[in-house]
Amino acid sequence: MTTLSNPDSTPANQASAVPIILDGYGPGQGAAFGAGPGAGHGNGQGSGHGAGESRLLNGLNPQQRIAVEYRGPALLIIAGAGSGKTSVLTRRVASLIDSREAWPSQILAITFTNKAAAEMRERVHALLGQGADGMWISTFHSSCVRILRREAEKAGLTTNFSIYDSSDTRVTLKRIIKSLDADTLGFTPANVSSKISKLKNELADVDSYSRNANMSDPQEVMFVEIFRQYTKRLRDASALDFDDLIGETVYLFRAFPKVAALYRRRFRHILVDEYQDTNHAQYSLIRELTRPVTAEIAEEMEAQGLHVRNVQDATGAIPGASLTVVGDSDQSIYAFRGADIRNISEFERDFPGAQVVLLEQNYRSTQNILSAANAVIGHNFDRKDKKLWSADGPGEKIVGYTAYSGHDEAQFVADEIEALHSSGMAYRDMAVFYRTNAQTRALEEILVRAAVPYRVVGGTKFYERAEIKDALAYLIAVANPADELALRRILNTPKRGIGPTTETALLSFAEANGISYRQAMRDAAALGLGPKVTGSILQLARLLDEAALKLDPENPAGVANVAEILSFVLEESGLLAVLRNSRDPQDEARAENIEEFVAQTKDFNRENPDGGLVDFLTQVSLVAAADDLDDESGTVSLMTLHTAKGLEYDAVFLTGVEEGLLPHQMSAGEPGGPAEERRLFYVGITRAKKRLYLSLAMSRAQFGEVNVAMPSRYLQEIPVELIDWKQSPGMANSRGGTQPRALNARRDGFSGGSGGYGGSGFRGSSSERVPAGLPPAPKPKTEWANRITAQVRDNGDLTLEAGDRIRHVDFGDGRVNQVTGEGTKRIAHVQFDTSGAKKLLIKVAPIEKI
Repeated sequence: MTTLSNPDSTPANQASAVPIILDGYGPGQGAAFGAGPGAGHGNGQGSGHGAGESRLLNGLNPQQRIAVEYRGPALLIIAGAGSGKTSVLTRRVASLIDSREAWPSQILAITFTNKAAAEMRERVHALLGQGADGMWISTFHSSCVRILRREAEKAGLTTNFSIYDSSDTRVTLKRIIKSLDADTLGFTPANVSSKISKLKNELADVDSYSRNANMSDPQEVMFVEIFRQYTKRLRDASALDFDDLIGETVYLFRAFPKVAALYRRRFRHILVDEYQDTNHAQYSLIRELTRPVTAEIAEEMEAQGLHVRNVQDATGAIPGASLTVVGDSDQSIYAFRGADIRNISEFERDFPGAQVVLLEQNYRSTQNILSAANAVIGHNFDRKDKKLWSADGPGEKIVGYTAYSGHDEAQFVADEIEALHSSGMAYRDMAVFYRTNAQTRALEEILVRAAVPYRVVGGTKFYERAEIKDALAYLIAVANPADELALRRILNTPKRGIGPTTETALLSFAEANGISYRQAMRDAAALGLGPKVTGSILQLARLLDEAALKLDPENPAGVANVAEILSFVLEESGLLAVLRNSRDPQDEARAENIEEFVAQTKDFNRENPDGGLVDFLTQVSLVAAADDLDDESGTVSLMTLHTAKGLEYDAVFLTGVEEGLLPHQMSAGEPGGPAEERRLFYVGITRAKKRLYLSLAMSRAQFGEVNVAMPSRYLQEIPVELIDWKQSPGMANSRGGTQPRALNARRDGFSGGSGGYGGSGFRGSSSERVPAGLPPAPKPKTEWANRITAQVRDNGDLTLEAGDRIRHVDFGDGRVNQVTGEGTKRIAHVQFDTSGAKKLLIKVAPIEKI
């Protein structure tokens, strides 16, 4: 075992108590470079350990122990979901320090989030106390900032360079785009920022990109110019954006080998968490830090007083640092951010002789949940095979449910949440996952009505999203021409070249002439503005007037319904088209949200044939304005599957397990798309600790239309004996249960298992394609047997007491058992004659006393 003494030292010059400090590093930063413990690495397993190391190994399973004790050039820890990887990482770090194989300052541990870094730091300190001071445990970006601050001059920066966040970047790009009139070619700060970010993550700069760009394309020419000006403005301001931090550090190391050698000498043990999520720039940074230092540079460092004798090999070179990476290719779900799964799947090729350790024992989930996860992910071929297992027994079966619609699915979720809560599970221990943000609309509406406290994690509630507020503002402006706030919101949405100065001029003109803001828009020609701006204002005014005429009872064409009004303003304003045509992936999600909003208006028309625009806006405002409910057991978490990674809950509801959603339709034509979507499903499954619910609907709103939805191909990959179908795809169809709705069910409709879904009812379970020659999918009925609507009612004056009989639009008649809460948060606990027990938020529930 390497000890703290310098093996090259003679008794006369033992390592001094005062460490030799690298220029620019203070003792408080743990930067001792001199008599550090050998920071080289051995050739295999750890060589013995004392009482301290025994303490660090207590409670580890055999594979975890191997990962902690291994000493060698490269270690890949394939850490399955819930397998204790953070414990292994922290104990590996603590073991290196406790055994005096490395100074804390010689260890660099890199994570993806500040939260993960803080947790690792706390755990190591809990194991070693102050003995761990001086370690670098930080994110990729934080580590690079520290390096660039110290090497700023060589990087061509000042030491106090600024770091632009996303809003700074967009403001800068907005000014550049405006100065170049690039918006006329469809460029926006959002789509330009996204493209530049992707290029920088591939270590491409404006010069390398322009060399391969198609300069006969005006779009490409304009983008190159925007990129060039953006790069120049950053340099002129001595600033870097977040993507620059990693790229500039890589460039620094490649341009200045002697600078790189200092950090290669310093960091002898590098550990990287979530390695499957690294992009090309992050991968390159790790490669640069783990390269060996040549004998020539090592001798030069020694001559300068930076002791390297104890880490040189027989040739005089300094071997590359020992690299430990932890990750799981089965949880690689960030390809859209540039993550490259090859970084982990090809690790052994990149680092020959690397040791691979599989962590398969799961400490989170029951075996039924893990067996489902194993079965699903086993259909991906680009992975190192592993089988998660638990010592805690099989647990409850997975619950499956096929709903008739999105609202029916949401009602199932709400009912099951209440059943779990009644049995003692806290709301905070439950989560609802979905593939797209648009799916929250039905969920939120039903959860509000059912008085279930919830929060949207990593996102915004449906009616609080900017694009939905924009669409609503158009409808409000049509319904109420006097609403100045709505008019000002849509004045330049989407972009029409109308700035704040023009907006203020319109307001002043309206006040000076005693007219409404809407009338001022109609009279815009009198303001003396430029022709382009004036034309934009007049065009918007005409659009709103035309839409208002469609509501006129005397209109020869008849009164338009809400869906027709919304479709008209979206089409004429270009609001939806701008989002659809954007290159920003976030705009794709925004477009889906607006399309879901269109589908909502169609639901409203169907459920309220006599309802008008004002009635619709009233219904929306009732749901949107519902107060957040309070409960001492917290709130149910709603989130996308991407947001769910790294979290865990006692009960998980995985909704919308349908073709087109999971896998998402956008993945179908992308290389590796279906495989990544399967990994996303796997991530969702493995978040559940005790209970897992899988739900889908027979019909789903997509692109503003209600379409037949088919079960996801991934459902067929779960063994039938693991799922208890409360209502299976075979039972919930329009042919009396005679034909299962599986994508590849046999023609005769036979399907084994509970309710007709699974087992022998499938052919070709590994196929990623919908088999040909199947009977046509059944069309959804106009009326479902247990149809759940989204209706709400303003019950501000309704008082209920125990014993009252009520009638609910969806659940029929029932008796109030008790009323809890106060004011707008009053909740009725009702036993319905045919629908069972339900909780209702009185303020908005579609009920009446009988």
